[in-house]
Amino acid sequence: MNETLELKIKNLPDSPGCYLMKERGQIIYVGKAVNLKNRVRSYFQNTYHTPKVAAMVARVDDFDIVLARTNLEALLLECNLIKLHRPFYNILLKDDKGYPYIRVDVNSAYPRATLARRTAKDGARYFGPYIGASAVRDVLELLRKTFRLRTCRQELPRKTPGRPCMNYEIGRCLAPCAGKCTQEEYRLQVLRALSFLNGDYQAVRDELTAEMKEAAKKLEFERAAQIRDRIVDIDGLRERQQVNSTEALDRDVIALSHDDLDAMAAVLLIRAGKMVGGETYALEGPGADAPEDVLSAFLLQYYDGRKPAREVLCESLPEDAEGLQDYLRERRQAACTLLTPQRGEKRALILMAKKNADDALYKRNQQAEIRRQRTIGACEELGRVLGMKTVPRRIEGYDISNTQGILSVASMVVFIDGEPAKKEYRHYRIKTVEGANDFASMNEVLGRRFRRAMSEDPAEKWPMPDLVLIDGGPEQLRFARTAMLATGADVPMFGLAKRMEEIFLPDREESILLDRKSPALHLIQRVRDESHRFAITFHTGLRGRATVHSQLDDIPGIGPGRRRALLTHFGSLKAMREATMEELTEVQGMNRPAAEAVYAWLHRDRSAHS
Repeated sequence: MNETLELKIKNLPDSPGCYLMKERGQIIYVGKAVNLKNRVRSYFQNTYHTPKVAAMVARVDDFDIVLARTNLEALLLECNLIKLHRPFYNILLKDDKGYPYIRVDVNSAYPRATLARRTAKDGARYFGPYIGASAVRDVLELLRKTFRLRTCRQELPRKTPGRPCMNYEIGRCLAPCAGKCTQEEYRLQVLRALSFLNGDYQAVRDELTAEMKEAAKKLEFERAAQIRDRIVDIDGLRERQQVNSTEALDRDVIALSHDDLDAMAAVLLIRAGKMVGGETYALEGPGADAPEDVLSAFLLQYYDGRKPAREVLCESLPEDAEGLQDYLRERRQAACTLLTPQRGEKRALILMAKKNADDALYKRNQQAEIRRQRTIGACEELGRVLGMKTVPRRIEGYDISNTQGILSVASMVVFIDGEPAKKEYRHYRIKTVEGANDFASMNEVLGRRFRRAMSEDPAEKWPMPDLVLIDGGPEQLRFARTAMLATGADVPMFGLAKRMEEIFLPDREESILLDRKSPALHLIQRVRDESHRFAITFHTGLRGRATVHSQLDDIPGIGPGRRRALLTHFGSLKAMREATMEELTEVQGMNRPAAEAVYAWLHRDRSAHS
């Protein structure tokens, strides 16, 4: 330890608060403690630490503390500091999505049901949270069909009734704006909707069933069919939320799954005894940490901006869980119980959440492994196939594009660790070759590229590739390699012929054929296709601009400067033709006579026809 650390450790107070571990002034970890003196000292004593903590402590050269009056204040402060600084060694909840709610402004004369991203103390009723906006829209659609609440934003009641909208005509609104219902009739439907949102589906279903039978008795079969469809919709929603609890409580159920590297938290949302959804959150890095510590850190970040349920069930919790419970009560602004059930129905919910977390972590790892096979794994396989001693991290692909030798261009695309690095892509205009000579064009391009790589000027120097792909067979490869060697560079290079996807090496007569399912083959095909696409796109753009440019040559009084200005401003002849005289005049360098000349030339065919 340096002198700064020793001095600060000796003067640590016996107080709750937060500590901020630093390396060269950068905050790398934020923690909270009931007793800062004991907690911070423990990091620097010769005691056992997990590999992650040991790595963090080895980097610490300074720390700061922030005192708090209570453990709850320390928890809130820790949450805010983590959110502000995003330290490297903290458990970070990177999936910062929020659950939407349904909001009903019961204080309005004619309330609406709307989607809300956050709850607020505004006197309205909030229901949820729901898993995703699509779930909210499903429920809102059902409310409109069943209870016919208005969706418009008009200020009601109006002094004079208006004309009802289409929603009234199709049975989706009671049309209070047009005086088609009284405020009492509308309020009754609002109360039924609130009961429905509270989870009382059966009462609403029974009422609708009675209405359907009554309509059938009166031979109002069309109305009876509409009510029947609403009942079917309610039953469908119930089936999607059929995981019931014997207690009609709001609960959040949280469990954890982890491997040696990462962790996955699963949250099940139970409202009025019914599970309305669940979500999982990836936590990068804390796989070897104690589960109770990971869950504690997750709770702090998960409920930052969210309202907890009446009960929060967790798989495990640290010893100072009372502070977490106080934190949840503070967030809820009401009673909130934090539990770690060991048996019974609540334990079964924990096991269900853990099963979801296990499944999500397994799928994430499988996806990560597939991504690795397609990228880094493909690079490793390609290196073995080509006999390279190291794995090719930077792979460059080249292609030539022209139209019968006109406007010849080349492309250079770059893949790093199997992924396209588009900021490294480059275009080339062929300068020294006339006609359609792809061999000579490739020779010029590679000569220019590798001279940049061999340059002594840091401003001009480009990074050297690990491997170069040439689109073509042995002849194209021979010309390309000759051009590269002439610059003094010597980088592994191979050609890929399209007919059978054969790989050609400079010092080998026989070609290499890879399995069609080989990740290495898929990688080099992506490089080849991307270089071709990039070259074609550049060539097409140049050809289009050249066509327009040559046509503009015929306009009297329009020189190179004005042609460039017109092309830059409008981009195409079609856009110029659709422009008004005033718009043409506004182009930089244009005046009224020049604009009139351009306008007359662009519309000359129409004038002649008329």
